[in-house]
Amino acid sequence: MASSDTAARAGELRQQIEHHNVRYHQLDDPEISDAEYDALVRELRAIEEAHPEFVTADSPTQTVGAAPDTSTFAPVRHRQPMMSLDNAFSFEELQAWGKRMERHISGAVDFVCELKIDGVAMSVTYENGLYTRAATRGDGVVGEDVTANVATIAAVPERLALKGSRLPSVLEVRGEVYMPLSAFEHLNQKRGEAGLRLFANPRNSAAGSLRQKDPKITASRELSFFAYQVGEIEGGSQLHHHSEALDLLRDAGLPVNPEIRAVGSLEDVDGFCRNWLEHRHDLNYEIDGVVVKVDDLAQRAELGTTSKAPRWAIAYKFPPEEATTVLKDIMVSIGRTGKATPFAMLEPVRVSGSTVQLATLHNEDQVRVKDVRPGDTVTVRKAGDVIPEVVGPVLSKRPVGTEPWNFPSSCPICGSPLVRLEGESDTFCTNAECPGQRDQRIVHFASRGAMDIDGLGERTVMLLTTNGLVADVGDIYSLGYADVIALEGFADISVRNLLDAIERSKQRPLANLLVGLGIRHVGGRGAEVLASAFGHLDDIVKASEDSLAAAEGVGPVIAASVRQFFSLERNRAVVAKLRTAGVNFQGPAPSQLEQTLAGAAIVVTGTLRGYSRAEAVEAIKARGGTSPASVSKKTAYLVAGDDAGGAKLTRAADLGVPVLDEEGFRGLLATGIPTGSGAP
Repeated sequence: MASSDTAARAGELRQQIEHHNVRYHQLDDPEISDAEYDALVRELRAIEEAHPEFVTADSPTQTVGAAPDTSTFAPVRHRQPMMSLDNAFSFEELQAWGKRMERHISGAVDFVCELKIDGVAMSVTYENGLYTRAATRGDGVVGEDVTANVATIAAVPERLALKGSRLPSVLEVRGEVYMPLSAFEHLNQKRGEAGLRLFANPRNSAAGSLRQKDPKITASRELSFFAYQVGEIEGGSQLHHHSEALDLLRDAGLPVNPEIRAVGSLEDVDGFCRNWLEHRHDLNYEIDGVVVKVDDLAQRAELGTTSKAPRWAIAYKFPPEEATTVLKDIMVSIGRTGKATPFAMLEPVRVSGSTVQLATLHNEDQVRVKDVRPGDTVTVRKAGDVIPEVVGPVLSKRPVGTEPWNFPSSCPICGSPLVRLEGESDTFCTNAECPGQRDQRIVHFASRGAMDIDGLGERTVMLLTTNGLVADVGDIYSLGYADVIALEGFADISVRNLLDAIERSKQRPLANLLVGLGIRHVGGRGAEVLASAFGHLDDIVKASEDSLAAAEGVGPVIAASVRQFFSLERNRAVVAKLRTAGVNFQGPAPSQLEQTLAGAAIVVTGTLRGYSRAEAVEAIKARGGTSPASVSKKTAYLVAGDDAGGAKLTRAADLGVPVLDEEGFRGLLATGIPTGSGAP
């Protein structure tokens, strides 16, 4: 791949992964399987390892999770970062992890094996034995305050059972909130009887239950909790091993998974994993692998961490599960951008603990390559226990006389031509007024990651559009009580709740509005960059393509897409409706700090005493600078804290980049000129 092509591919992968991070971590509504997501991350990591100059500070390989939803929940800064885990998918990769550790520590290594519960990572804090706070992982540094909701989980004690000198003054517990399979089946049974949409899997159900604004709803969902790690601890017993920490958690009255085992070799780890791969469905909760940790805490300290994951732990992921069933038909759905996606209608089959009737076929090429046909017996994989997909046909069972499936030439909803753009794998409906596209655009606008209009789901949107009440997202704000009460299924309370949600959405941040408008290539991060750089929707609408592209973090692809979107009269008409309705167009206030570092690229490595890594990067950006992840010829300074990476220091020396200590960094922030002992 040429260098420019490689850089473009890396940028494309970063955008895709960021989009899927938001879908998974913020919206609890993933669009792809864990296996597909892992493949994207591995491809990006391979590019960045081969081309360090393409690494960016905000790359998904350098960050954790997704930004917390601070519009709904208060932000909580973690006492210690909640990092993610690197993955191994085979015993060979597990052995490679062991070899990497040998470069940092010597002597025998004992391991602790823990079932990887498929739930939501949680930080729970106790002060003097009393429950005080619970927070989601968020981006690893800042999470969402879900204290009231977690307090409703019976497995989380209000008071620790420790006494006297064993009781820490502060004990932060890391664990997993999950929904037992029995509770999940009971919940879906009740929702089905009530005519409500069923939840896809226990993990999404648990995450959605935690993010309820009303803790009473969370309490009704029968969530549970397993503690698996001690985070911040002040006072109490001195700990030397992870296994001792688990004993402390048990003695404190916290639930610790009973299947955790300490083992003495990677071969024993592999045996543990193989056993639970075979017996995973014997449990009343879902698991998607095994977490393997070094037991000795002193060895952990020697191993340290990367920018996003500890070197002393790894997730041994189980392969996705598969089943076979009959493919009854192949249909095509139309999305908000007009994208036509083929999907399989299946004879119901049980895969990964749930019944599958629909499965994605991705695009025309995938159908052709897999050569699946109506009537085939097909292999279905529910990779990562999320989105089922058709793997391929079982040719030995193919009925005689079946013909290859051909992609339709016209839209199944509006009848307009379907067109495949040159050089692309996707096919699109050419009618921008297609009712299918219109409905999905409105559903997207109302989604949690956009304008968060509770109650405006797909069914309600279709009622509104088929009754002529809404033609685009701007019309949402013209709805009145009389319009909605006349719709099937609505009563006084549900109408008022919907109208209240619509009214509240007017105050959503500008970045959420930009996401809701559905501009191609503009995800959550791109929307935040645009909102911060231009400060007002009108300024974004008026901006030239060149001025858009010049904004830090935007680039030519997003700039061209934004310019094209707002050049269309129908989109400008929507903006006019939103303005009339009083929807917020104002972005965040610009930084009041003097831009002492305007245009300067400053790399941070090691541990600073007065700043977390995220705080240091934010301080640089707030003063107009950038903070890439690697040292290059464009780097103005390298800030080196304790345990600074040797590779970055060597690279800085080779390129003549000045190196600052923390005192020099403080002077640089204040004046733009490094001062004190750290001045070059």
